[in-house]
Amino acid sequence: MSSRLEALCLEKGLKMTGQRRVISQVLSEAEDHLDVEEVHRRAVHLDPRISIATVYRTMRLLEDAEVVEKVDFGDGRARYEEKRGQHHDHLIDTRTGHVIEFTNPELEAMKERIARELGYRIVGHRLEIYGVPLSDEEKR
Repeated sequence: MSSRLEALCLEKGLKMTGQRRVISQVLSEAEDHLDVEEVHRRAVHLDPRISIATVYRTMRLLEDAEVVEKVDFGDGRARYEEKRGQHHDHLIDTRTGHVIEFTNPELEAMKERIARELGYRIVGHRLEIYGVPLSDEEKR
């Protein structure tokens, strides 16, 4: 059974070795944003022969092919997520490192309006919001 990421790699003309298939499966199944070391940890459970060097090379290849996107949440670790057609932003809990993906049409419209008012057309952007959970008192 091929993963979403593997199918995208094949569409892009990438040769899919057994180890690349395993790495693609790990990334497709991830519900979090993995760094290379975590991709490696999960991949060796499926194929103990996968080296960290193979994971680094594969991640660079997938990034160059625009199949995955590198994200930086300010903790000094490059993380990766599957590149999807739908844009989304991130809210990062600074206490736990938990990352919440979200979309907000009002925010998107505001960014477009700001760019237009400044005489620009947006060709790309990234938004990360850093925060801590509200206390019960603040929620009320």
